[in-house]
Formats: sequence, C-alpha cells, structure tokens
Amino acid sequence: MKDNNNHNGVKLPKQRLSIGQKAADSATSFFGSWHFLVMLSVGIGLWIIINSIAVLKGWDLYPFILLNFCVSLLTVFQATIIMMSQERQAQRERRQAKYDYAINRKAEREISEVQKDLEEIKVMLKKKFK
Repeated sequence: MKDNNNHNGVKLPKQRLSIGQKAADSATSFFGSWHFLVMLSVGIGLWIIINSIAVLKGWDLYPFILLNFCVSLLTVFQATIIMMSQERQAQRERRQAKYDYAINRKAEREISEVQKDLEEIKVMLKKKFK
C-alpha cells in the first residue's frame, strides 16, 4: 500500500479529514466491491422470489415497483457518495501534483548548478593544460 504522506522522499503535511470525508471514502470502497455486488444481487433475487411465490400476500407484486423505487434510491445515494469520494481523490492528486512540481523545479535548479560547476571545471582544466 502506498504511503499517502510520503511522496518522492518529501514528507507531506498530515491532512485532517472530516467525518463526512472519511465516511464517503469508506462507503465508496464498500460500494465498489464484489461483496456489495453479491449482497445486492442476493437481496434483489430474494425480493423477487418472495414476492413471486407469495402472490396474494406479497407486498410488492410484479412488476416490482417498490423494488424499482428502492434500487433507484440506492443509486442516487451511491452516486452522490462516489462523486464526493472522487472529488477527494482529485484533491489528493492536485496536492501531489503540486509537490511533484516543486520537487521537479528543485531538481532542475540543482542540475543547472551542477552543469555550471562542470563548465567551470572544464574552463579550469583547459587553462591548466594549455
């Protein structure tokens, strides 16, 4: 697992997450799992079986309008939570890109200094061996 606080050898400041941000990250990892997909499939399958067998006593007869409503509600909440988590991921990526840029600029300055030093050494060597 990648350490989110250590980026290219530079220690990133610790970011404090709100309860909502932590919940969105946790929910997204659950909603994006096979475990959730299997649970949802089993739940919908049981709903359909129970309501198909108990035709007279079923609470949501075919065409399963209540099931459709519940799945639609789930989709609305799930999409919202996933979008919140994606926004947090974009914020993390922007933050890391800033650090990458700073590190690249520092490396560029250091390389320029080394090149200047090499040029000075070349000039000194030319003078010495002339």
